[in-house]
Amino acid sequence: MALNVHPIKSCAIRPVETAVVERAGFAGDRRWMVIDADGKLVSAREEHRLFSIVPDSPHTSDQVLAGLRLTALGVPDLHVSGEGAEEIAVRLHRHDLTGALVSPEADDWVSEAVGRAGLRLVRCVDPTRRALNPDFSRLGDHTAYADGYPVTLASRRSLAQLNDWMAEGAVERGESVPEPLPIERFRPNVVVDGDLEPFAEDSWSTVRLGEVSFRVAKPVDRCVMTTIDCTDLEAGKEPIRTLARHRRWDGKTWFALQLIPDGTGVVRIGDEVEVSQVEVN
Repeated sequence: MALNVHPIKSCAIRPVETAVVERAGFAGDRRWMVIDADGKLVSAREEHRLFSIVPDSPHTSDQVLAGLRLTALGVPDLHVSGEGAEEIAVRLHRHDLTGALVSPEADDWVSEAVGRAGLRLVRCVDPTRRALNPDFSRLGDHTAYADGYPVTLASRRSLAQLNDWMAEGAVERGESVPEPLPIERFRPNVVVDGDLEPFAEDSWSTVRLGEVSFRVAKPVDRCVMTTIDCTDLEAGKEPIRTLARHRRWDGKTWFALQLIPDGTGVVRIGDEVEVSQVEVN
């Protein structure tokens, strides 16, 4: 099993050995995001260089005692406070939310690191204000700046199958076989492995990681951000092209699961993973 925290939405992934699970998701996960002058989310879909910003918090590094440490090539490191500041209205896809402005210094740093003027960094003050889609959640479920739900889980066995399909498709088209995609393309919080069939997770209804239980909300419908290489920042056709061939329904392509914590606790690499199946009448 692997565990990941994403302090700033769409910025670098931070692997961790342990994660504190809150009702809003992993502590410190997607609690910050970048917005434009109109308060709208700016993600790596449009600004690939966001992937090159490395944010660390007390949840991802014992060298950071508070707030965030921001690192990127070509700009000096910056430490920003997690203290309260003016809250403004922000827009995350179709969600009208709020965010606390961090500082003009942080705004200038992010703008320089990305190469786009007018960007701002905001922090989620209270994730409980953001209710989830009632079709897939319960009253009281909430999250911060995740796209839809608190925790994302992906399977390495499913990724291996996807990479095999990609290779087979390339051979059929007379193309060079591509390098296997890393699981990071799908930005999961939890990566499971072991004696699983590919896409066995399609039938899961609950997942228990160590001492914490999660409900499966729904599979994850994938967007073009998965086509961006997190290292060289170049975009291609995969994995959407192959998912569209093998994992397309309801007009979308699917990979991984969205989870909602049913409680709080700590999860650790090496914890036992227990699942229950969807009941079929």
